[in-house]
Amino acid sequence: MQTSGNTILITGGGSGIGRELARKWHDLGNTVIVAGRTRASLDETAAGHDNIHTMIVDVGDAEDIARFAKKVVEVHPAINVLVNNAGIMRFEDITEERELGDAEATIATNLLGPIRLIDGLIEHLKAQENAAIINVTSGLAFVPMPRTATYSATKAAMHSYTVSLRAKLEGKIEVIELAPPAVQTELTPGQSTREGYMPLDQFIEETMLGFTAEETPQEVLTQNVLFLRNAEAEGRFDKALEMTSKF
Repeated sequence: MQTSGNTILITGGGSGIGRELARKWHDLGNTVIVAGRTRASLDETAAGHDNIHTMIVDVGDAEDIARFAKKVVEVHPAINVLVNNAGIMRFEDITEERELGDAEATIATNLLGPIRLIDGLIEHLKAQENAAIINVTSGLAFVPMPRTATYSATKAAMHSYTVSLRAKLEGKIEVIELAPPAVQTELTPGQSTREGYMPLDQFIEETMLGFTAEETPQEVLTQNVLFLRNAEAEGRFDKALEMTSKF
């Protein structure tokens, strides 16, 4: 992925990882569009950054994604990079019958949302130079947290979908996976100050080293996520699952 001169669309750009990536890419000389559901949060991301623009989309809504995909390329026809970052995490008890609204919303937002948005923009992206798709997954794609079973499952699915995309789009669109560890953001209540989670600024700094390397890796990973990413290959899966099961 080229470092500057891109027009980058980031979903979930109103806070956390999406906000900080938007600002870093802006400062490297890219035009950035941050998209999400809350205008005030997006405006806060863009404040003081002339080339960060905002647009509203609900990635959990199929009809709204279809509307947005058409509109965003009309307004910003130079888009050549899509970052699927928007996501939700819900704690759940899967040991008994329950109301499945949270699970269904998680699947719609974290899995169907990126798939639908990729589908809506794929023909446009294939026509652009230096095109890239970046899917934000999680260390929990590789070792689940049972308390967030549906979230973990959607991230595992997105990892698999990203592998397939990369194979089928080789030579047409660069496909990159960004798999964060547990980061201090407001993905869940109180997480931004939770002890043991990676500070957001450290995560962004290490992540940008991957994106500004001479050759961007297929998977952009921080040292903190390798315990989960490599657990199965290194014969530590049961130990890692034991750890995630404590949360």
